[in-house]
Amino acid sequence: MEERAALLDLPAGLRAAARAARFPRLRYMGSKYKLVPVLAEVFDELGGRTALDAFSGSGVVAYTLKALGYEVTTNDFLHFPSVIARATVENQTERLSDEDLERICGPAADDRDFIQRTFAGLYFDADDRAFLDSAWSHIDQLSGGKRELAISALLLAAARKQPRGVFTVTNLRYDDGRRDLHLPLREHFMKHAAAYNAVVFDSALACRALHGEVFELPPGSWDVVYLDPPYAPPRDDNCYVKRYHFLEGLSCYWRGQTILEDTKTKKLPKRYTPFSYRRTVVDGLQRVFKQFRDSTIVLSYSSNAVPDLNTIQALLSEVKSHVEVRTIDHRYSFGTHGQAKRRLAAEYLFIAR
Repeated sequence: MEERAALLDLPAGLRAAARAARFPRLRYMGSKYKLVPVLAEVFDELGGRTALDAFSGSGVVAYTLKALGYEVTTNDFLHFPSVIARATVENQTERLSDEDLERICGPAADDRDFIQRTFAGLYFDADDRAFLDSAWSHIDQLSGGKRELAISALLLAAARKQPRGVFTVTNLRYDDGRRDLHLPLREHFMKHAAAYNAVVFDSALACRALHGEVFELPPGSWDVVYLDPPYAPPRDDNCYVKRYHFLEGLSCYWRGQTILEDTKTKKLPKRYTPFSYRRTVVDGLQRVFKQFRDSTIVLSYSSNAVPDLNTIQALLSEVKSHVEVRTIDHRYSFGTHGQAKRRLAAEYLFIAR
């Protein structure tokens, strides 16, 4: 009670950041967990009633917008981020009960074994793979917010158990001794289900989570549009499908997905986005800025990426009369291989209105 009273005394941005600090952390390339306090302050300054997070990723920024009292729409071109957003942003009241969790972690409801067969010898041991099949046998009987929460907890369990949270390696080559790498997935799931349950709250405003290409979003007159597209690296790559294909498949039990059987890691086909390539990123940014020219645009971008600050500023100036740039020191890296450099870089925050 005292903690809640103390939070009420804080400015809205700090209150939202404090709430978002409890949001379950998915180790996700480019995630903005550490930048939430700055973003919350910016969104609070801008005001407005409606907001779009067009590249929702881990979901933490959309959740922060919801905590600030925005009517939030989220979008991502991958499926699993949309599941997390439906569980935590669109969902207002539903939580998994103790009975739900006991059932999901109990005996299987059917004899499905897709994950056990398809990923034999990959990522997880036999018990963990059997648990994933079994859990899905019960999740398929859920609907609404409960279903999305259960899938979100399963996604976070799989990501935490996998070295570096990515699925480009199939063994414990990067075992750094963390307990998470050796905790059974069933225990991970119970822990993360409780964490997702804990962040559900009713904002009393309609929020929705979409899944699709940013350029195909339905027309909307959002007051604020937050853009955090994939950053086009000068070298290496930023392919999210390559790194998170297992989470993408797990989020829908691989229904409608095509597994590349000749790949060692059982990848899914790469999906094109203009933001991934030096030769197309400028055109992609120009298109998306024009698409949301009637809204206040807040764009996150890294100094490690192309194009540079001046180019982005010029592109925004084509559609907006006032473009402000704030620079934030941020530890960031491209790639997850052994030679990827983790260094202090500048995270640019463009505010265009």
